[in-house]
Amino acid sequence: MSQVNNGSQDGEETYATLRNNANAIRAICAAVEGTLGPKGLDTMLVGSRGEVIITNDGVTILEKMDVTHPAARLLIQVARSQQDRVGDGTTTATVLAGALVAEGVAQVTRGVPVAKVVRGVQEGIAFALRSLARRSRPISGLDDPLLYRIAYIAGREYADLAGLVIEGAKRLGLQKLREEHFRFSDVILSRGKAEGEVWPGLLIQKKPANAQLEFPPDTAHILLFQDAFEPETVDEEALTTDAGFHKQLQLREQFREMLGKLIELRVGFIASERGIDPEAEQFCTDHGIMVLQRLPRAELRRIAEYTGARPLRRSGLRKPAHELAGYLGYAGHVAYDERLELVRMAEGKGRAQVSIVVGASTSEVVGERLRIARDAASSVQAALRGGCLPGGGAAEMAVAHELERYRETVQGMEGFGIAAVVQALRKPLAQIVVNAGYNPLEKVEEAKAAQIAAGSDSLGIDCDTGAVKDMLEQGVIDPAEVKLHALQAAGEVASAVLRIHTVIKMRDPRTEE
Repeated sequence: MSQVNNGSQDGEETYATLRNNANAIRAICAAVEGTLGPKGLDTMLVGSRGEVIITNDGVTILEKMDVTHPAARLLIQVARSQQDRVGDGTTTATVLAGALVAEGVAQVTRGVPVAKVVRGVQEGIAFALRSLARRSRPISGLDDPLLYRIAYIAGREYADLAGLVIEGAKRLGLQKLREEHFRFSDVILSRGKAEGEVWPGLLIQKKPANAQLEFPPDTAHILLFQDAFEPETVDEEALTTDAGFHKQLQLREQFREMLGKLIELRVGFIASERGIDPEAEQFCTDHGIMVLQRLPRAELRRIAEYTGARPLRRSGLRKPAHELAGYLGYAGHVAYDERLELVRMAEGKGRAQVSIVVGASTSEVVGERLRIARDAASSVQAALRGGCLPGGGAAEMAVAHELERYRETVQGMEGFGIAAVVQALRKPLAQIVVNAGYNPLEKVEEAKAAQIAAGSDSLGIDCDTGAVKDMLEQGVIDPAEVKLHALQAAGEVASAVLRIHTVIKMRDPRTEE
């Protein structure tokens, strides 16, 4: 009897780290899985100073949570990776990762070697990714009606937000949306008590540095500075000498003379990455030149791309006027919108650009609407790049059945890891129906039987009636890229967590001599 007890204790110690990590991940999943699907509810995040965020967005919930457990932080990395790569599907990725860990732990504690489970999980994920990619349906273009449904579903069924996103996409054009480094979601901004609109150009969220705020809404040549719009300086040590002091005075005098070139070149708008000299600011105010300061480099890059301007450093003002002209951009309309406190720029001579404004009555609501609209924009862009799949967990269910058949042909203990992937693929549909108030065991089996009988991968559960419906016919559609990356990221983090045998706290290098 004592031998049995010792063996049980040894087993408990062997799996202690694994179970501890699995419990931490389970706690994280519990915080977001209730938001999944059309019947998912919101989460209220409360800060230490009473600040409130009400959201349904998985990555926002995870990033704002106070999390210290190292394994839980690994799971949060899945959501961040999903957000950075495709901009949507963070909750799905988290739920899949949590399910993979739970199923993998169950297999390991049954006695299956961790290495075999991990290898099986990796093999199962690779099979599932190929299956999902093969099932992807292409989007025919910006006028494809499936595209609006994708925006509508990702936008939590807000028709106004879906409409804004689709209008913005059409103004940008297919080529721009398919650029590798362009993020459609970045063109969306929020404003309290504003009406939703699609502006055919740039909306720059900055107040002019000029003392005056009224500028004629007119054409403007654009000048951009990568550094400060101020005189060049000598170093502080040199300023302590007479030569250095006189050199500084000489540089300021040269700067005053160079300002005259702005009038000669008919510059109407200046933006700088850093600050602006007060004398230069006054000069621009006197001559009706709008000036923006301390713009992020990414914002300067957008202005340059839209207007055709070439940013230069302050030393570039030394160039002759005819050379400086080659650095100027152009916009047919530049004006400050005092109501929304931003600068409107349109009719740029560079590449096409749009800005989408999302409004709401309160700051809490407008923040959530901004997150929803950006999810919708990300999904639209992902669908244009990689096609779409039936939503509602239907595609994952079909892949799970195909993988289950494959698992029957696998010899060896890796099959247990593949079985873990099968169960995890059923989790999105199960969680969606739970959030809709139905029995997940019953509804998952109904969907599985219906898919097998019809030979279809688009049959799922209608969350309003509980009946089996064709998700494509119902307009429940997701981007293929969102599902593919979510599954891949979930598989990677699950494999990493399952392989952790020991957790050791690292020595603080700051305490070393």
